[in-house]
Formats: sequence, C-alpha cells, structure tokens
Amino acid sequence: MFPATLLTTLLLALSVTANPIVQVRNSRITLPLSRRVNTTSVHNLLQHDLNRVKALKARAKAIQGGELTFDEAAIINEPVDNQAVTYIASVGVGSPATAYQLIVDTGRHEHFSPDMNSNTWVGSGRSYVRTSTSQQTSNRVSVSYGSGSFSGNEFTDTVTLGSLVIPRQSIGVATTSTGFDGTDGILGIGPVDLTQGTLSPATNSLIPTVTDNLFNNGQINANEIGISFEPTNTVEILNGELTWGGTDSSKLTGSITFSPRTRTSPASLFWGIDQSVRYGSTSILGTTAGIVDTGTTLVLLASDALARYRQATGAVMDNTTGLLRITQTQFANLQSLFFTTGGATYELTANAQIWPRALNTAIGGNSNSVYLIVGDIGTPSGEGFDFVNGYAFLERFYSVYNSANGAVGFATTPFTRATTN
Repeated sequence: MFPATLLTTLLLALSVTANPIVQVRNSRITLPLSRRVNTTSVHNLLQHDLNRVKALKARAKAIQGGELTFDEAAIINEPVDNQAVTYIASVGVGSPATAYQLIVDTGRHEHFSPDMNSNTWVGSGRSYVRTSTSQQTSNRVSVSYGSGSFSGNEFTDTVTLGSLVIPRQSIGVATTSTGFDGTDGILGIGPVDLTQGTLSPATNSLIPTVTDNLFNNGQINANEIGISFEPTNTVEILNGELTWGGTDSSKLTGSITFSPRTRTSPASLFWGIDQSVRYGSTSILGTTAGIVDTGTTLVLLASDALARYRQATGAVMDNTTGLLRITQTQFANLQSLFFTTGGATYELTANAQIWPRALNTAIGGNSNSVYLIVGDIGTPSGEGFDFVNGYAFLERFYSVYNSANGAVGFATTPFTRATTN
C-alpha cells in the first residue's frame, strides 16, 4: 500500500547544538504514515489525553517502586476509548506478507518501562495469518496503553517495512484487545528496555525491537528515527513519514537542535525534556520537565500554566469536546506560544494553536467555533511531568529520537507557519 523510497547515500551538514552531541545522518529509508481522525468514538479529546497521561504516570510510579508485574502491565484503571488521532504505517508480517495497518507510537523512552511503544503486535483488527516463517514461542505477552490494551502470544516472524525485511522478529499476536478499532495493532519503534515486563513467564527478558534488529543487522547506520507529520484538515490523509536510521533533510527548513533527556523524574522515564513556555512575551511555564509524545493529540500544560494561558486568551471550556473555545475576535488577537528547549525556541503560531476548523464536527464540535489545542494536564507544575508536546506540536516541527544518546531533536518544516487550520 505504501511504496518505500530507494536508499541513497547523501551527506547532510546540519547544525546540532546542546548536549549530548548527536551526529545527524541523512537517510532515505522511509515508511509513509497515514493520519486518521477517529470520528466514531472520540467524544472528549481532553479526557482522552488525560486518560493516557494518568496511565503513563501510574506506570512510572510502579516502575520507580519496583512493583510492576506481568499481570499489572495489562491493567488500566481509567476507562479506555480508541485513539483520537493516529498515524498509521502499513507493515507486512509473514512470507508471503500480510499487510497490517499499525499505529506508530514513540511516547516512551527507556529504563524498564513495559507498556508503551517498543512491542510490535497485530491482531486487533485483521487476524494474524500464519505462514512458513511463523514460530510461536512459549511466552504470553501483555501490554497496556492509555487508550487501550492487548494480551496474547509471542511469535517470531518476518516483518517487512517498505524495502526493509527483518527475519525472526518478535511480535505479539493478540487474543484480546481493547481500544484499537479500525487498526490492527502497534508498530514498536522505541528502545529495547521498554519491552521488559511484557512477557510471561520470561518477565525479565528483553525483546529486540524492529529498530534494534535493523541496526544490529546493519540495515540502518544509526539507532535513530526521524518523524515528519503535517497539519491537515481532512479526516484521513497520507501525509507523514518515518525515517529509519537518521533523518530526511527534504522535510526540514532549519537545523536540528537536540535536547538531552531530562534527569527529572518521572519525565526521565519517557522521551522527556526540559522546556519553558511563554505566550507572546508572558512566561506561563518556567523551565521544567515534561515529555514528547506522538500518542497524545493535544499540547498539555500544568494546571497553573494553563490557567495563565486561559486568562491571556480569554478562552472558555467547551464541555462537549473538552477543548478551550475562543471567539473569532479572540482568535484574530491570539499571540504565538513559544517553547524553549535545548537552547532553541519553537513558535506555535495562532493557527497552530487551534483545532482544524474543517474537522470541528468530526469531534462533536460546532462548525462555526474556534477550539484551542492547548489543554490542562490536570496537575500543578513542579511534579516532574508538567507538559506533553503531542501531535499538535509535532505536526509543526520535524522530530528526531536518538536512542544511543538519549536525546530528542526538533527542526522547523515548511508547515511550521502553515495556515491549514
């Protein structure tokens, strides 16, 4: 369904600042991504994202306390619904390959976090098709998410990612799953430590991820991925790209600046960075720790920061969508949000701060309203998890996730200042 581009050897001179020093490699080993807005079960975008954040925090607490078990990995104490906005990759499994539409989720980082983005699994939609390359192991596998969960059996099988073919890749095959209607599972692209605790009885085992195997097999030159998203006003469109082993310079308009993983817990357990936020010239959130997460739709800020943002914009809460709402006049006067991390500042323009108006009715909103994509994370600043840079941020900036150096990078794109919304 998604043709892969050819591998070429190109040199890229990009300015990289801040610690740690990360070598940026230009790569054309890419996998197209399709964005979908769930129009059937998304009733409150903010509550959906808050459920995810609560799940992340609960999992971090369990990790820090050393209390996580295989059984606990399948438990979510919040009601779950389907992903609000997803980016989907077409992935082949088996030989001959069956194509599965898998969610790409880079929300987690390292250090024994068992429940987010490193396991690859199928079976929530299209059933797993066994071929001559399918081998079942003796392990059960269970993974939970803020938007659902699955449990099933571990197999090894051939996995095809565009032009890349990985033999004997560990995958989960779901016997039960919740919250993944319309998709077939997850493509796990995070660090290997995230897989610990997902198998039973081999609870302490690590499962090499697709990225690990590509790197170890010499099929990519770096344990790194680059992701390009684009803002859109349609329910579904092929408009994203995942680059294996480096970045795609054709997607950038500026240099990549890397931020080291924060040392502040619990954000340090994820793709966590230190960042400050201001609205126009007014600081609304001092330098603090939070995370970058493709599995969160909105930009979430600590409650005190959100209160300052709400006062500055004059926004009111819309109970139907869970989003802040402003008038047309307030939108005309809306100032930019500025995010400073790793010595660089990234501007979220007024247009980037609103939900695409053409998609208002897709989330149960009024077609004539203007909804903001900045929401309340539900806790005050100072708790080590004070913001989430979700899709709304990442669709305006190219992002790079370097597992070897524990760093995340951003760069401007042709869509940073787009007026799509």
